[in-house]
Amino acid sequence: MAVQPAFFENHQIRRVYDEEAETWWFSVVDIMQVLTQQPDYQTARKYWNKLKERLGKEGSQSVTNCHRLKLPAADGKNYLTDVATTETLLRLVQSVPSPKAEPIKLWLAKVGYERMQEMGDPGRALDRARETWQKHGRSEKWIQQRMTGQETRNKLTDYWANHEIKQGEEFAILTNIIHQEWSGVSVKAHKKLKGLQDHNLRDHMSEAELIFTALAELSTRQIAETDEATGMTENAEAATKGGAIAKQARKALEAKTGKPVVTGDSFLPPGKATLRKVAKKP
Repeated sequence: MAVQPAFFENHQIRRVYDEEAETWWFSVVDIMQVLTQQPDYQTARKYWNKLKERLGKEGSQSVTNCHRLKLPAADGKNYLTDVATTETLLRLVQSVPSPKAEPIKLWLAKVGYERMQEMGDPGRALDRARETWQKHGRSEKWIQQRMTGQETRNKLTDYWANHEIKQGEEFAILTNIIHQEWSGVSVKAHKKLKGLQDHNLRDHMSEAELIFTALAELSTRQIAETDEATGMTENAEAATKGGAIAKQARKALEAKTGKPVVTGDSFLPPGKATLRKVAKKP
């Protein structure tokens, strides 16, 4: 089951779709973070733990209905996280006094049916993504580059999935190799540079960053296909070579313009970013 984040206002909500059961599983802590309007994830997690303990003592069936799945965290690693279905979350929301309760209940009811719609018409997913980015003020040029980059990314992960690379941790390791090679910084360091926490890095990349990321991933896939790379060792080699091609192009552009490609710029609202610096790259 692949993680497919959704967004409530500016908050990312991690969710996983169970194809067999045709059910969405949402991260409970992410929902609690919205309800408590708490910017710190760990504080929201502690709030949920206390609420879970109280509801458990009260014999609430909602807590029993929660499950645990491995979801990616801000550090790029996967951790067991409490998840719940839309029905269970709607009951849990009632236990949290919050002005966000009603809006998020309506949001849950809406996104709970997205997957069924998209299975019948995949174009809906693309339209929904475009609409979300437009609402967040992205230009049409940026949106087109973001969608093109996502298509390139999907082709690469499809190759990995068919050549003995496991989704989750192994995907993340290879992605970081590519990113480190072309940009000179790790995915984690790049997010920190932009002041991001539980945000999608690509949604905060500049047009140039998106283009070089796509070039690195395109090069990686084509090299892997040519070498018939299988397993982590061979695909890691392809990732290093693919990233190096984009690195050469980045350096050439920076030499001509005198401007760095990788920067601390993001699309966070004013005051939200913790760092906004220019990256120092080899």
